[in-house]
Amino acid sequence: MNRTSRVCLGPSFVVPTYLGWNRACSSGWFRILSLRAVRRGVSGLPGKGLLAAGLLGGLLFLQTGSMAAAVARPAKMDPAASGTAKKVHIYFSETTLKNGLRVQLAEDHGAPVIALNIAYDVGSRNERKGLTGFAHLFEHLMFKGSKNVGDGEHFYQIFSNGGSMNGTTGADITLYFATLPANQLELALFLEADRMRSLDLTQEKLDNQRHAVQEERRLRVDNQPYGRADEYFGELFYDNFAYKHSTIGSMEDLNAASLEDAADFFQTYYAPNNGVLSLVGDFDSTQALKLIRKYFESIPRQPAPPAVELKEPLQTAERRDTVTDPLARLTQIQIAYKLPAGNTADLPALQVLSSILQGGQSSRLYQSLNKDRELVVDIGGFVDERIGPGGLYIGATLRPDSKPADVESAIYTQIDLLMKAPVAAWELQKAKNTTRLVFLQSIRSVQARATLLGSYTVKFGDPDLINTRLDQFDTVTDDDVQRVARRYLQARNRTVVVTSPIPAGGSAAAALEQPGA
Repeated sequence: MNRTSRVCLGPSFVVPTYLGWNRACSSGWFRILSLRAVRRGVSGLPGKGLLAAGLLGGLLFLQTGSMAAAVARPAKMDPAASGTAKKVHIYFSETTLKNGLRVQLAEDHGAPVIALNIAYDVGSRNERKGLTGFAHLFEHLMFKGSKNVGDGEHFYQIFSNGGSMNGTTGADITLYFATLPANQLELALFLEADRMRSLDLTQEKLDNQRHAVQEERRLRVDNQPYGRADEYFGELFYDNFAYKHSTIGSMEDLNAASLEDAADFFQTYYAPNNGVLSLVGDFDSTQALKLIRKYFESIPRQPAPPAVELKEPLQTAERRDTVTDPLARLTQIQIAYKLPAGNTADLPALQVLSSILQGGQSSRLYQSLNKDRELVVDIGGFVDERIGPGGLYIGATLRPDSKPADVESAIYTQIDLLMKAPVAAWELQKAKNTTRLVFLQSIRSVQARATLLGSYTVKFGDPDLINTRLDQFDTVTDDDVQRVARRYLQARNRTVVVTSPIPAGGSAAAALEQPGA
């Protein structure tokens, strides 16, 4: 859902590598990264680009708050930093209500605002065959009214009281978030509790939002350059259905969704014991917890949802395809390497590697392929960190006179250099500095902190990652970068899709057939 103004997240702007998204928000491939938010990873982000992927991604909700007021108490100095860097710590408390709802409270009195985030442990990974796109469709239905809140009234109450709000669906998680003046905390809690308890589902509302999502698909996938090729890339990259299909879903499956499906989905996944409530801002924790108990604790818990198998079979050979796109004007190359599940031992080194390889205009790929050899219009990528297996993505939009084989060869040359020679100390430190800057920028607003707390809890079961992620990156060595490059960036572990414009005199109709068919 996209009902608030958007901000662009990435370099040209920066997107946090620690949540899985590194660069986005430009032409060509970077536009594809922003669209992947809906098609494969996350929908409804308040930004033109991804955060994402992830995390779902990122999620720089640049609203109210500053780094000076980013913590409930003064930030402590890290003794090991010798006075050169602050050890930033987000203080929060955590409580579990009788019905299983996890509650996280982080006071921040720097500005008279509060940010509420409800994270549900459900995403497109939980969909079954024949009902793709349902998690995102259901996110839309959550704004269509509940027992005590009329259709559209949720928006009216938030906006008319000076707030902002939205929802987002990803492969792993669904989020609902709002920022309001501090004196409207009870309103925010009432609205969220009422729809968690008593969502009003009707056939008319289902049909209305089904058509809205189908139009969203037309806008963001079917009628966008590289849109359908990008969707196909996910199908080629993954084997397991949980991640293989797009978050936006197919037209046929959206048509198949029934009111009974919606009711079952609500009861299964929108239960308090399947959610996390994160509240950050200007409030008193004791009083806030009393209000949270008042509105949420009587909502009945439900049986735990069925587990989803996310494992991928070992990839033993390169996967490759070429497609044509009637809407494309330049050739695009998409490359991804399969990575392990998120928050595992090798992820920090892989994210530092990604920063060295493709993080901004000083990165190796940009300097080599764009600035020195002038082979591409733009190039970059990100690490997509998921609950299950993720990927390191690289994308390049070619100049009109460039050959795809030459661009691929130049990319693989830079990857080979990472495998063969240790990273220089200055380059490693630059990547760590960038990671630190991006992380600190990402926790500036109260909404971003609320979102990160809930996301880390749902995805990895550890909200304190908001305090320990920087430490993980600080310990990465040049040997770590070289080791993960050799382990994961092998030809047999990659997927490649080359998307080309239709040649002069070619048939647009033929190109609209399913890629890879």
